[in-house]
Amino acid sequence: MNTRDAAAVLVECQATWSTVTGSADAPWLHAAFDRLQQTFSGRHPDFEPLDAKYHDLEHTLQGTLCLARLLRGWHQSASLPQLDARAVRLGLTAILFHDTGYLKPRGDHDGTGAKFTPIHVQRSAEFAGHYLEAQRAARADVEAAQNMIRCTGLNADVQALQFSSSLDRRVGCALATADLLGQMAADDYVAKLPILFAEFAEAAERSRQDPSAVPLFRSAEELIRKTPEFWHRHVRPRLDREFEGVYRFLNVPWPDGPNEYLLRIDRQLALIPAPAPAAS
Repeated sequence: MNTRDAAAVLVECQATWSTVTGSADAPWLHAAFDRLQQTFSGRHPDFEPLDAKYHDLEHTLQGTLCLARLLRGWHQSASLPQLDARAVRLGLTAILFHDTGYLKPRGDHDGTGAKFTPIHVQRSAEFAGHYLEAQRAARADVEAAQNMIRCTGLNADVQALQFSSSLDRRVGCALATADLLGQMAADDYVAKLPILFAEFAEAAERSRQDPSAVPLFRSAEELIRKTPEFWHRHVRPRLDREFEGVYRFLNVPWPDGPNEYLLRIDRQLALIPAPAPAAS
């Protein structure tokens, strides 16, 4: 699917909503997609257009598409805790806004939104909170969606987040899983890693809040070279442990069918040359 096409991703999200709830009517979903696109294009009174080059609209749509498919697989597997309309609505809303923290305030023309990398998760949670409050969401739902977004932090301790139910926590795990798999399974993931490095470099140069929150690499080549290690030593263990193995809901057919996201990631990693053996 073309993850530059918000309308196509919206159709997938509607299919998940309909599968879980039996209803084709989802005005809240259209409203959230509209707000996302309006905001990223600069039609929000408080923010400049999104200018982060890696964490752009397509990046958000990649994660959103993955989450919609994962939630649909979860529901069809009949696994517990059982999904409900509230959980789907909060999860999809949260992932749509999970990178709004890269937006610069209106009038800020200094650098790009990448400078907010160390604090973008909290800024994103605040944006989502304001949006849901304007939609008259219950306070408990606002806090649940914000914690779901906090699960996407690079070193987030998901078990330490104050979720009110195991269902909300697992949706947070699904969101964090989709954020990782959606981008890493993209056909141009490795090709775009130099753009990600440029974001890290800008954030490291400008960061005063928490320099340790920005991965440090000496070059784009080093980032690319270390990506297989990042996958095998950081991402895969987190998918299985911290994120409760929910990526398996993407297996088609459930439970033992192939996982297209994992297969596509394997193909991307295969594009990276193996390190040269050390000289004897």
